[in-house]
Amino acid sequence: MPYIDPETIIAAKQIDLLTYLENYEPDELVKVSGDTYTTKTHDSIRISNGMWNWFSRGIGGKTALDYLIKVRGYEFTQAVEAIVGSTPVLPTPRARPAKKEIKELLLPKANRYPNRAIDYLTKERGIDFEVVDYCIKNNLILESHKYHNVVFIGYDEANKPRYAAFRSTNGERIMGDCSGSSKKYSFRIANDNCNEVHLFECAIDLLSYATLLKMKGKNWLSYNLLSLSGVYQPKEKIEDSKVPVALERYLSANPNINKIYLHLDNDKAGRLATKALQTILPKHIKVIDKPVPQGKDVNDFLLIQRQKQLNFSKGISR
Repeated sequence: MPYIDPETIIAAKQIDLLTYLENYEPDELVKVSGDTYTTKTHDSIRISNGMWNWFSRGIGGKTALDYLIKVRGYEFTQAVEAIVGSTPVLPTPRARPAKKEIKELLLPKANRYPNRAIDYLTKERGIDFEVVDYCIKNNLILESHKYHNVVFIGYDEANKPRYAAFRSTNGERIMGDCSGSSKKYSFRIANDNCNEVHLFECAIDLLSYATLLKMKGKNWLSYNLLSLSGVYQPKEKIEDSKVPVALERYLSANPNINKIYLHLDNDKAGRLATKALQTILPKHIKVIDKPVPQGKDVNDFLLIQRQKQLNFSKGISR
């Protein structure tokens, strides 16, 4: 392995992907709009605000070094050498735009007919078609063009998209947040007249719970359903933990909330997160732990109930 001195490595780590491509591979760089770019080789990559995100693979980063290793498959030293080149004078990193409170959310282009997303959610995840159809018609869910990922969207108070999470529909475990997402505005189905909120780790669990409510004959649109956009990780010392930003923002915008139902996973992380939230949430709010009685999470439980329905329809008793 060739020796590269530490100062050269530090310098190489400062070069963002846009600077690298502009200086070394300008023919590979394709402008999409404004300050947003993609690459000729991978048109699902988006480069913006000093970051890059490869939507079809669910990976991203900040630097050219990240890109060369994660996308091109370079070894670390090979990637550093590609950036350093034959000259010790590296290009000056492109000045990043002034940090804004609101980042531009990079939503993928929507497929006109979201059949793959509908099939994935209804057939593989057991979610009721009415629930999925409502979300599509209200622009809460879209299917990305070309790669056919299902995308879950969250909005701010002005009804502007501020968060989006994508998940593969082809059986591969590819998922992540779209570039520019703010977890403060995570995926939710909200009824502002309700004084209670039901909390979930992800959008799939939220939609599964809405389906379970419908299966019980309840009006699922009368409930407040909020996802945390991923697993919540409390501090080692639980009392020092912070309220997840999605829940914190929602409670701030809805001071009428006086009861929270926690539908977190039946694993170590979910149980720890539940304990932390029961400890740190304001005392005037009643916090109720409501994990599913079977399965790891709400979607697991829904699929179990779907199988029971199928068995019953076939006259199979267990």
